[in-house]
Amino acid sequence: MRDEVSKSIAHELSKKIQAFEPATQARRVGFVSAIADGVARIGGLPQASYLELLEFPGGVSGVVVNLEEESVGAIVLGDYLKLSEGDEVRATGNLLSVPVAESFLGRVVNPLGDPLDGKGALATKIRYPLEKIAPGVTKRQPVSTPLQTGIKAIDAMIPIGRGQRELIIGDRNTGKTAVVVDTIINQRKEGVICIYVAIGQKTSRVAQVIAQLSRHKALEHTIVVCASASDPTAFQYLAPYAGCAIGEYFMDKGKDVLVVYDDLSKHAWAYRQISLVLRRPSGREAYPGDVFYLHSRLLERACRLGETQGGGSLTALPIIETQAGDLSSYIPTNVISITDGQIFLESDLFYAGQRPAINVGLSVSRVGGAAQIKAMKKVSGNLRLDLAQYRDLAAFAQFSSELDETTKKQIDRGMRMMELLKQGQYTPIPIEKQVAVIWAGTSGELDDIAVADITQFERDFLVFLEDHYQKTLLAMVKEKVMTDGIERSLKDAIKEFKKQFSQK
Repeated sequence: MRDEVSKSIAHELSKKIQAFEPATQARRVGFVSAIADGVARIGGLPQASYLELLEFPGGVSGVVVNLEEESVGAIVLGDYLKLSEGDEVRATGNLLSVPVAESFLGRVVNPLGDPLDGKGALATKIRYPLEKIAPGVTKRQPVSTPLQTGIKAIDAMIPIGRGQRELIIGDRNTGKTAVVVDTIINQRKEGVICIYVAIGQKTSRVAQVIAQLSRHKALEHTIVVCASASDPTAFQYLAPYAGCAIGEYFMDKGKDVLVVYDDLSKHAWAYRQISLVLRRPSGREAYPGDVFYLHSRLLERACRLGETQGGGSLTALPIIETQAGDLSSYIPTNVISITDGQIFLESDLFYAGQRPAINVGLSVSRVGGAAQIKAMKKVSGNLRLDLAQYRDLAAFAQFSSELDETTKKQIDRGMRMMELLKQGQYTPIPIEKQVAVIWAGTSGELDDIAVADITQFERDFLVFLEDHYQKTLLAMVKEKVMTDGIERSLKDAIKEFKKQFSQK
Protein backbone atom coordinates (compact mmCIF):
# COMPACT_ATOMS: atom_id res chain seq x y z
CA MET A 1 0.00 0.00 0.00
CA ARG A 2 2.80 2.40 0.97
CA ASP A 3 4.69 1.58 -2.23
CA GLU A 4 1.64 2.47 -4.35
CA VAL A 5 1.20 5.84 -2.58
CA SER A 6 4.90 6.62 -2.97
CA LYS A 7 4.78 5.81 -6.68
CA SER A 8 1.66 8.01 -7.13
CA ILE A 9 3.35 10.96 -5.39
CA ALA A 10 6.54 10.46 -7.38
CA HIS A 11 4.53 10.34 -10.61
CA GLU A 12 2.69 13.61 -9.78
CA LEU A 13 5.94 15.33 -8.86
CA SER A 14 7.55 14.13 -12.08
CA LYS A 15 4.63 15.52 -14.13
CA LYS A 16 4.87 18.93 -12.40
CA ILE A 17 8.62 19.09 -12.86
CA GLN A 18 8.26 18.32 -16.56
CA ALA A 19 5.49 20.94 -16.95
CA PHE A 20 7.42 23.62 -15.09
CA GLU A 21 8.60 26.50 -17.26
CA PRO A 22 11.02 28.92 -15.61
CA ALA A 23 9.96 32.57 -15.94
CA THR A 24 11.83 35.73 -15.11
CA GLN A 25 10.25 38.95 -13.87
CA ALA A 26 12.06 42.24 -14.18
CA ARG A 27 11.62 44.80 -11.43
CA ARG A 28 13.27 48.17 -11.12
CA VAL A 29 14.46 48.35 -7.54
CA GLY A 30 16.54 50.95 -5.71
CA PHE A 31 17.35 51.77 -2.11
CA VAL A 32 17.01 54.80 0.15
CA SER A 33 20.43 56.43 0.57
CA ALA A 34 19.23 59.38 2.70
CA ILE A 35 15.92 60.68 4.04
CA ALA A 36 14.96 63.90 5.85
CA ASP A 37 11.93 66.22 6.12
CA GLY A 38 9.78 64.09 3.81
CA VAL A 39 12.39 64.06 1.03
CA ALA A 40 14.35 60.92 0.09
CA ARG A 41 17.47 60.41 -2.03
CA ILE A 42 17.40 57.06 -3.81
CA GLY A 43 20.17 55.12 -5.53
CA GLY A 44 19.78 52.37 -8.12
CA LEU A 45 16.93 53.76 -10.25
CA PRO A 46 18.71 55.15 -13.33
CA GLN A 47 15.62 54.80 -15.56
CA ALA A 48 13.21 56.64 -13.25
CA SER A 49 11.10 59.39 -14.86
CA TYR A 50 10.17 62.81 -13.52
CA LEU A 51 6.92 62.56 -11.48
CA GLU A 52 7.02 58.73 -11.55
CA LEU A 53 5.32 57.01 -8.63
CA LEU A 54 7.51 54.96 -6.28
CA GLU A 55 6.62 52.31 -3.71
CA PHE A 56 8.33 52.36 -0.33
CA PRO A 57 7.97 49.65 2.36
CA GLY A 58 4.84 49.67 4.53
CA GLY A 59 2.52 50.93 1.78
CA VAL A 60 4.11 54.39 1.68
CA SER A 61 4.34 55.95 -1.78
CA GLY A 62 6.51 58.70 -3.22
CA VAL A 63 7.09 60.65 -6.39
CA VAL A 64 10.30 61.50 -8.25
CA VAL A 65 11.03 65.24 -8.40
CA ASN A 66 14.79 65.31 -8.97
CA LEU A 67 16.89 63.44 -11.56
CA GLU A 68 20.65 63.29 -10.99
CA GLU A 69 23.48 61.27 -12.49
CA GLU A 70 23.98 58.91 -9.56
CA SER A 71 20.64 59.14 -7.73
CA VAL A 72 17.08 60.47 -7.82
CA GLY A 73 15.28 62.70 -5.35
CA ALA A 74 11.72 61.91 -4.30
CA ILE A 75 9.11 63.43 -2.02
CA VAL A 76 7.37 60.97 0.29
CA LEU A 77 3.55 60.95 0.16
CA GLY A 78 2.94 59.69 3.66
CA ASP A 79 4.72 59.18 6.98
CA TYR A 80 8.42 59.42 6.13
CA LEU A 81 9.34 58.56 9.74
CA LYS A 82 8.49 54.92 8.99
CA LEU A 83 11.32 54.79 6.43
CA SER A 84 15.04 54.48 6.99
CA GLU A 85 18.25 54.32 4.99
CA GLY A 86 18.69 51.07 3.07
CA ASP A 87 14.95 50.45 2.55
CA GLU A 88 14.02 48.97 -0.80
CA VAL A 89 12.22 51.26 -3.29
CA ARG A 90 10.31 50.01 -6.32
CA ALA A 91 9.54 52.03 -9.46
CA THR A 92 5.97 51.58 -10.71
CA GLY A 93 6.32 53.01 -14.23
CA ASN A 94 3.21 55.18 -13.64
CA LEU A 95 3.22 58.96 -13.55
CA LEU A 96 1.55 60.77 -10.65
CA SER A 97 -2.16 61.34 -11.27
CA VAL A 98 -5.31 62.20 -9.34
CA PRO A 99 -8.73 60.52 -9.59
CA VAL A 100 -11.49 62.73 -11.04
CA ALA A 101 -15.27 62.37 -11.12
CA GLU A 102 -18.54 64.29 -10.83
CA SER A 103 -18.88 62.81 -7.34
CA PHE A 104 -16.10 65.15 -6.13
CA LEU A 105 -18.60 68.04 -6.02
CA GLY A 106 -19.39 69.01 -2.45
CA ARG A 107 -16.47 67.03 -1.05
CA VAL A 108 -13.18 67.79 0.71
CA VAL A 109 -10.18 65.82 -0.57
CA ASN A 110 -6.41 65.80 -0.19
CA PRO A 111 -4.02 66.27 -3.16
CA LEU A 112 -4.13 62.53 -3.87
CA GLY A 113 -7.93 62.55 -4.18
CA ASP A 114 -8.59 60.79 -0.86
CA PRO A 115 -11.67 62.11 1.01
CA LEU A 116 -11.11 64.08 4.22
CA ASP A 117 -14.72 64.91 5.15
CA GLY A 118 -15.80 61.51 6.52
CA LYS A 119 -18.60 61.17 3.96
CA GLY A 120 -17.37 57.86 2.58
CA ALA A 121 -15.26 56.75 -0.37
CA LEU A 122 -15.39 58.39 -3.79
CA ALA A 123 -16.31 56.26 -6.79
CA THR A 124 -13.85 57.11 -9.57
CA LYS A 125 -12.73 55.46 -12.81
CA ILE A 126 -10.73 58.21 -14.53
CA ARG A 127 -7.40 59.68 -13.50
CA TYR A 128 -5.85 62.94 -14.71
CA PRO A 129 -2.10 63.71 -14.60
CA LEU A 130 -1.12 66.38 -12.08
CA GLU A 131 1.26 68.03 -14.53
CA LYS A 132 0.24 68.66 -18.12
CA ILE A 133 1.30 70.91 -20.99
CA ALA A 134 -1.04 73.89 -21.26
CA PRO A 135 -3.35 74.07 -24.32
CA GLY A 136 -1.73 75.86 -27.30
CA VAL A 137 -2.86 79.18 -28.71
CA THR A 138 -4.76 77.53 -31.58
CA LYS A 139 -6.89 75.58 -29.09
CA ARG A 140 -7.98 78.72 -27.22
CA GLN A 141 -10.45 81.49 -27.87
CA PRO A 142 -10.49 85.09 -26.56
CA VAL A 143 -11.71 85.72 -23.02
CA SER A 144 -15.01 87.58 -23.45
CA THR A 145 -17.55 86.00 -21.10
CA PRO A 146 -17.79 87.69 -17.67
CA LEU A 147 -17.19 85.78 -14.46
CA GLN A 148 -19.42 87.77 -12.13
CA THR A 149 -17.95 87.98 -8.62
CA GLY A 150 -20.95 89.75 -7.07
CA ILE A 151 -18.55 92.38 -5.70
CA LYS A 152 -19.36 95.85 -7.03
CA ALA A 153 -15.81 97.21 -6.96
CA ILE A 154 -14.45 94.25 -8.96
CA ASP A 155 -17.26 93.77 -11.50
CA ALA A 156 -17.33 97.51 -12.22
CA MET A 157 -13.62 98.40 -12.33
CA ILE A 158 -11.50 95.21 -12.48
CA PRO A 159 -13.70 92.72 -14.35
CA ILE A 160 -12.72 89.06 -14.52
CA GLY A 161 -13.48 86.92 -17.58
CA ARG A 162 -13.94 83.16 -17.79
CA GLY A 163 -10.55 81.72 -18.68
CA GLN A 164 -8.59 84.62 -17.13
CA ARG A 165 -5.82 84.50 -14.49
CA GLU A 166 -6.41 87.31 -12.00
CA LEU A 167 -4.04 87.64 -9.05
CA ILE A 168 -5.40 88.66 -5.63
CA ILE A 169 -2.57 90.18 -3.65
CA GLY A 170 -2.16 91.99 -0.36
CA ASP A 171 -0.88 91.77 3.20
CA ARG A 172 -2.14 89.26 5.71
CA ASN A 173 -5.69 89.87 7.01
CA THR A 174 -6.77 92.32 4.30
CA GLY A 175 -9.69 90.23 3.01
CA LYS A 176 -8.11 88.17 0.19
CA THR A 177 -9.90 84.94 1.11
CA ALA A 178 -13.13 86.88 1.72
CA VAL A 179 -13.07 88.09 -1.91
CA VAL A 180 -12.75 84.57 -3.34
CA VAL A 181 -15.34 83.09 -0.96
CA ASP A 182 -17.86 85.74 -2.06
CA THR A 183 -16.99 84.93 -5.68
CA ILE A 184 -17.61 81.21 -5.09
CA ILE A 185 -20.94 81.97 -3.36
CA ASN A 186 -21.98 84.13 -6.34
CA GLN A 187 -21.54 81.21 -8.76
CA ARG A 188 -24.59 79.39 -7.36
CA LYS A 189 -26.78 80.53 -10.28
CA GLU A 190 -23.98 81.07 -12.80
CA GLY A 191 -23.33 77.38 -13.55
CA VAL A 192 -19.61 77.62 -12.71
CA ILE A 193 -17.92 74.74 -10.87
CA CYS A 194 -15.55 76.03 -8.16
CA ILE A 195 -12.41 74.44 -6.72
CA TYR A 196 -10.90 75.94 -3.58
CA VAL A 197 -7.30 74.82 -2.99
CA ALA A 198 -6.07 75.49 0.56
CA ILE A 199 -2.25 75.42 0.73
CA GLY A 200 -0.53 75.59 4.11
CA GLN A 201 -3.56 77.12 5.86
CA LYS A 202 -4.58 76.33 9.43
CA THR A 203 -7.09 73.48 9.55
CA SER A 204 -9.44 75.65 11.63
CA ARG A 205 -9.39 78.38 8.97
CA VAL A 206 -10.16 75.91 6.18
CA ALA A 207 -13.02 74.54 8.29
CA GLN A 208 -14.42 78.07 8.64
CA VAL A 209 -14.35 78.56 4.86
CA ILE A 210 -16.11 75.22 4.32
CA ALA A 211 -18.73 76.14 6.95
CA GLN A 212 -19.45 79.48 5.23
CA LEU A 213 -19.75 77.81 1.82
CA SER A 214 -22.12 75.24 3.29
CA ARG A 215 -24.16 77.93 5.09
CA HIS A 216 -24.65 79.85 1.85
CA LYS A 217 -25.42 76.69 -0.17
CA ALA A 218 -22.29 77.05 -2.26
CA LEU A 219 -20.61 73.77 -1.27
CA GLU A 220 -22.82 71.83 -3.70
CA HIS A 221 -20.93 73.24 -6.71
CA THR A 222 -17.52 73.37 -4.96
CA ILE A 223 -14.61 70.97 -4.43
CA VAL A 224 -12.15 71.70 -1.62
CA VAL A 225 -8.58 70.41 -2.06
CA CYS A 226 -6.87 70.72 1.31
CA ALA A 227 -3.17 70.53 2.20
CA SER A 228 -3.10 72.21 5.59
CA ALA A 229 -0.11 73.52 7.54
CA SER A 230 0.07 70.24 9.48
CA ASP A 231 0.26 68.13 6.31
CA PRO A 232 3.61 67.04 4.81
CA THR A 233 5.43 69.58 2.64
CA ALA A 234 4.93 67.25 -0.33
CA PHE A 235 1.15 67.65 -0.09
CA GLN A 236 1.44 71.45 0.01
CA TYR A 237 3.63 71.29 -3.10
CA LEU A 238 1.22 69.02 -5.02
CA ALA A 239 -2.09 70.61 -3.92
CA PRO A 240 -2.45 73.35 -6.61
CA TYR A 241 -1.58 70.92 -9.40
CA ALA A 242 -4.19 68.47 -8.08
CA GLY A 243 -6.82 71.23 -8.00
CA CYS A 244 -5.92 72.26 -11.55
CA ALA A 245 -6.12 68.64 -12.80
CA ILE A 246 -9.59 68.20 -11.27
CA GLY A 247 -10.64 71.48 -12.91
CA GLU A 248 -9.34 70.34 -16.30
CA TYR A 249 -11.57 67.25 -16.09
CA PHE A 250 -14.66 69.47 -15.94
CA MET A 251 -13.23 71.94 -18.48
CA ASP A 252 -12.71 69.11 -20.97
CA LYS A 253 -16.42 68.35 -20.58
CA GLY A 254 -17.24 71.86 -21.82
CA LYS A 255 -17.99 73.34 -18.39
CA ASP A 256 -16.81 76.59 -16.83
CA VAL A 257 -14.51 76.13 -13.83
CA LEU A 258 -13.07 78.53 -11.25
CA VAL A 259 -9.94 77.46 -9.33
CA VAL A 260 -8.73 79.42 -6.30
CA TYR A 261 -5.16 78.86 -5.07
CA ASP A 262 -4.99 80.05 -1.44
CA ASP A 263 -2.17 80.82 -1.39
CA LEU A 264 0.81 80.48 -3.73
CA SER A 265 3.21 82.19 -1.29
CA LYS A 266 3.03 79.11 0.94
CA HIS A 267 3.30 76.93 -2.17
CA ALA A 268 6.60 78.64 -3.02
CA TRP A 269 7.79 78.17 0.58
CA ALA A 270 7.02 74.42 0.39
CA TYR A 271 8.90 74.15 -2.90
CA ARG A 272 11.86 76.03 -1.45
CA GLN A 273 11.96 73.63 1.49
CA ILE A 274 11.95 70.58 -0.80
CA SER A 275 14.60 72.13 -3.06
CA LEU A 276 16.95 72.98 -0.21
CA VAL A 277 16.76 69.43 1.17
CA LEU A 278 17.52 68.15 -2.35
CA ARG A 279 20.55 70.50 -2.38
CA ARG A 280 19.46 72.43 -5.42
CA PRO A 281 21.42 75.67 -5.81
CA SER A 282 19.59 78.48 -4.04
CA GLY A 283 19.32 81.97 -5.48
CA ARG A 284 17.42 85.09 -4.52
CA GLU A 285 15.72 84.76 -1.08
CA ALA A 286 16.97 81.12 -1.04
CA TYR A 287 14.48 80.13 -3.75
CA PRO A 288 15.79 77.83 -6.51
CA GLY A 289 16.19 79.26 -10.00
CA ASP A 290 13.11 77.54 -11.42
CA VAL A 291 10.59 79.00 -8.94
CA PHE A 292 9.12 81.15 -11.75
CA TYR A 293 8.49 78.01 -13.81
CA LEU A 294 6.83 76.45 -10.74
CA HIS A 295 3.92 78.88 -10.99
CA SER A 296 3.95 79.65 -14.73
CA ARG A 297 3.35 76.02 -15.74
CA LEU A 298 0.43 75.93 -13.29
CA LEU A 299 -1.26 79.21 -14.23
CA GLU A 300 -0.73 78.83 -18.00
CA ARG A 301 -3.20 75.93 -17.87
CA ALA A 302 -6.01 78.42 -17.20
CA CYS A 303 -7.73 79.28 -20.48
CA ARG A 304 -10.94 79.34 -22.46
CA LEU A 305 -10.98 76.51 -24.99
CA GLY A 306 -12.21 77.00 -28.53
CA GLU A 307 -15.56 75.62 -29.64
CA THR A 308 -13.87 72.71 -31.44
CA GLN A 309 -12.30 71.72 -28.09
CA GLY A 310 -15.61 71.82 -26.24
CA GLY A 311 -15.69 75.52 -25.27
CA GLY A 312 -14.97 74.94 -21.57
CA SER A 313 -12.98 77.37 -19.46
CA LEU A 314 -10.67 77.31 -16.44
CA THR A 315 -10.38 80.59 -14.52
CA ALA A 316 -7.54 80.92 -12.00
CA LEU A 317 -7.58 83.20 -8.96
CA PRO A 318 -4.17 82.79 -7.32
CA ILE A 319 -3.59 84.53 -3.98
CA ILE A 320 -0.23 85.97 -2.92
CA GLU A 321 0.60 87.37 0.51
CA THR A 322 2.83 90.44 0.60
CA GLN A 323 4.98 91.72 3.45
CA ALA A 324 4.21 95.37 4.37
CA GLY A 325 2.57 95.92 0.96
CA ASP A 326 5.80 95.24 -0.94
CA LEU A 327 4.77 94.36 -4.51
CA SER A 328 8.37 94.40 -5.71
CA SER A 329 9.57 91.33 -3.80
CA TYR A 330 10.49 88.12 -5.61
CA ILE A 331 7.36 85.92 -5.63
CA PRO A 332 4.82 88.80 -6.10
CA THR A 333 6.68 90.15 -9.15
CA ASN A 334 6.92 86.64 -10.60
CA VAL A 335 3.20 85.94 -10.32
CA ILE A 336 2.19 89.46 -11.45
CA SER A 337 4.16 88.89 -14.67
CA ILE A 338 2.39 85.54 -15.26
CA THR A 339 -1.21 86.65 -14.63
CA ASP A 340 -3.61 88.84 -16.62
CA GLY A 341 -3.93 91.47 -13.92
CA GLN A 342 -4.10 91.85 -10.16
CA ILE A 343 -6.47 93.03 -7.44
CA PHE A 344 -4.39 94.74 -4.76
CA LEU A 345 -5.91 94.87 -1.27
CA GLU A 346 -4.38 97.64 0.80
CA SER A 347 -3.98 97.54 4.59
CA ASP A 348 -4.57 101.29 5.07
CA LEU A 349 -7.91 101.14 3.23
CA PHE A 350 -8.90 98.02 5.17
CA TYR A 351 -8.24 99.62 8.55
CA ALA A 352 -10.00 102.80 7.41
CA GLY A 353 -13.20 100.76 6.97
CA GLN A 354 -13.17 100.53 3.16
CA ARG A 355 -14.11 96.90 2.53
CA PRO A 356 -13.24 95.32 0.15
CA ALA A 357 -10.01 97.31 0.52
CA ILE A 358 -9.20 97.50 -3.20
CA ASN A 359 -6.52 99.97 -4.26
CA VAL A 360 -7.88 101.22 -7.60
CA GLY A 361 -4.56 102.70 -8.76
CA LEU A 362 -2.54 99.49 -8.38
CA SER A 363 -5.28 97.06 -9.46
CA VAL A 364 -5.77 96.20 -13.11
CA SER A 365 -7.48 93.68 -15.37
CA ARG A 366 -5.76 93.19 -18.72
CA VAL A 367 -8.96 91.71 -20.15
CA GLY A 368 -10.91 94.81 -19.10
CA GLY A 369 -14.20 95.75 -20.72
CA ALA A 370 -14.17 92.62 -22.89
CA ALA A 371 -15.28 90.75 -19.75
CA GLN A 372 -18.16 93.10 -18.89
CA ILE A 373 -21.75 93.26 -20.01
CA LYS A 374 -22.40 96.42 -22.04
CA ALA A 375 -24.66 97.93 -19.37
CA MET A 376 -21.93 97.78 -16.72
CA LYS A 377 -19.34 99.01 -19.19
CA LYS A 378 -21.46 102.07 -19.91
CA VAL A 379 -22.23 103.08 -16.33
CA SER A 380 -18.73 102.41 -14.94
CA GLY A 381 -16.67 103.72 -17.88
CA ASN A 382 -14.82 106.51 -16.03
CA LEU A 383 -15.23 105.16 -12.50
CA ARG A 384 -11.65 103.97 -12.03
CA LEU A 385 -10.16 107.22 -13.29
CA ASP A 386 -12.54 109.30 -11.16
CA LEU A 387 -11.71 107.36 -7.99
CA ALA A 388 -7.96 107.53 -8.66
CA GLN A 389 -8.24 111.31 -9.13
CA TYR A 390 -10.39 111.56 -6.00
CA ARG A 391 -7.72 109.90 -3.87
CA ASP A 392 -5.07 112.32 -5.15
CA LEU A 393 -7.33 115.34 -4.65
CA ALA A 394 -8.40 114.18 -1.18
CA ALA A 395 -4.75 113.81 -0.13
CA PHE A 396 -3.98 117.29 -1.52
CA ALA A 397 -7.08 118.86 0.07
CA GLN A 398 -5.83 117.96 3.55
CA PHE A 399 -3.22 120.70 3.20
CA SER A 400 -5.47 123.30 1.58
CA SER A 401 -8.06 125.45 3.33
CA GLU A 402 -9.79 126.75 0.19
CA LEU A 403 -10.96 124.64 -2.75
CA ASP A 404 -12.54 125.74 -6.01
CA GLU A 405 -16.08 124.58 -6.72
CA THR A 406 -15.10 121.98 -9.35
CA THR A 407 -12.55 120.31 -7.06
CA LYS A 408 -15.00 120.32 -4.16
CA LYS A 409 -17.67 118.65 -6.31
CA GLN A 410 -15.21 116.02 -7.49
CA ILE A 411 -14.17 115.22 -3.92
CA ASP A 412 -17.81 115.05 -2.77
CA ARG A 413 -18.70 112.70 -5.66
CA GLY A 414 -15.65 110.54 -4.90
CA MET A 415 -16.58 110.23 -1.22
CA ARG A 416 -20.04 109.01 -2.16
CA MET A 417 -18.71 106.52 -4.73
CA MET A 418 -16.21 105.11 -2.20
CA GLU A 419 -19.07 104.68 0.26
CA LEU A 420 -21.21 103.09 -2.47
CA LEU A 421 -18.51 100.53 -3.26
CA LYS A 422 -18.40 99.27 0.33
CA GLN A 423 -19.89 95.81 0.65
CA GLY A 424 -20.42 93.36 3.48
CA GLN A 425 -18.94 89.88 3.46
CA TYR A 426 -20.96 86.93 2.12
CA THR A 427 -23.40 89.30 0.36
CA PRO A 428 -22.65 89.12 -3.38
CA ILE A 429 -24.97 91.33 -5.44
CA PRO A 430 -26.53 90.28 -8.81
CA ILE A 431 -25.11 92.19 -11.76
CA GLU A 432 -28.36 94.00 -12.63
CA LYS A 433 -28.57 95.49 -9.12
CA GLN A 434 -24.90 96.48 -9.31
CA VAL A 435 -25.57 98.34 -12.56
CA ALA A 436 -28.53 100.15 -10.98
CA VAL A 437 -26.65 101.45 -7.92
CA ILE A 438 -23.46 102.35 -9.82
CA TRP A 439 -25.58 104.21 -12.39
CA ALA A 440 -27.14 106.15 -9.52
CA GLY A 441 -23.68 107.15 -8.28
CA THR A 442 -22.01 108.00 -11.59
CA SER A 443 -25.01 109.91 -12.96
CA GLY A 444 -25.01 112.28 -9.96
CA GLU A 445 -28.30 111.06 -8.48
CA LEU A 446 -26.62 110.58 -5.09
CA ASP A 447 -24.95 114.01 -4.92
CA ASP A 448 -27.73 115.34 -2.67
CA ILE A 449 -27.61 112.33 -0.29
CA ALA A 450 -25.45 112.65 2.82
CA VAL A 451 -22.34 110.41 2.78
CA ALA A 452 -23.42 108.77 6.05
CA ASP A 453 -26.76 107.77 4.48
CA ILE A 454 -25.38 106.23 1.26
CA THR A 455 -25.27 102.63 2.54
CA GLN A 456 -28.84 102.77 3.88
CA PHE A 457 -30.01 104.51 0.70
CA GLU A 458 -28.48 101.75 -1.45
CA ARG A 459 -30.00 98.96 0.64
CA ASP A 460 -33.50 100.49 0.59
CA PHE A 461 -33.29 101.46 -3.09
CA LEU A 462 -32.53 97.87 -4.12
CA VAL A 463 -35.51 96.61 -2.10
CA PHE A 464 -37.67 99.30 -3.75
CA LEU A 465 -36.52 98.21 -7.24
CA GLU A 466 -37.34 94.58 -6.46
CA ASP A 467 -40.82 95.49 -5.23
CA HIS A 468 -41.85 98.08 -7.82
CA TYR A 469 -39.48 97.90 -10.81
CA GLN A 470 -38.91 94.16 -11.22
CA LYS A 471 -39.47 94.42 -14.99
CA THR A 472 -36.60 96.93 -15.29
CA LEU A 473 -34.21 94.57 -13.51
CA LEU A 474 -35.35 91.64 -15.66
CA ALA A 475 -34.87 93.73 -18.81
CA MET A 476 -31.25 94.41 -17.79
CA VAL A 477 -30.65 90.69 -17.21
CA LYS A 478 -32.14 89.83 -20.59
CA GLU A 479 -30.73 92.62 -22.78
CA LYS A 480 -27.45 93.26 -20.88
CA VAL A 481 -27.51 96.76 -22.39
CA MET A 482 -28.38 100.10 -20.77
CA THR A 483 -31.08 101.13 -23.25
CA ASP A 484 -32.81 104.52 -23.19
CA GLY A 485 -35.95 102.84 -21.89
CA ILE A 486 -34.13 101.19 -18.98
CA GLU A 487 -32.37 104.45 -18.11
CA ARG A 488 -35.68 106.37 -18.13
CA SER A 489 -37.22 103.72 -15.92
CA LEU A 490 -34.29 103.98 -13.44
CA LYS A 491 -34.65 107.78 -13.37
CA ASP A 492 -38.35 107.45 -12.58
CA ALA A 493 -37.57 104.85 -9.91
CA ILE A 494 -34.94 106.91 -8.10
CA LYS A 495 -37.08 110.06 -8.30
CA GLU A 496 -40.02 108.20 -6.75
CA PHE A 497 -37.81 106.53 -4.13
CA LYS A 498 -36.13 109.79 -3.06
CA LYS A 499 -39.50 111.18 -2.01
CA GLN A 500 -39.98 108.22 0.33
CA PHE A 501 -36.37 108.29 1.57
CA SER A 502 -36.45 112.00 2.41
CA GLN A 503 -39.58 111.51 4.52
CA LYS A 504 -37.88 108.97 6.81
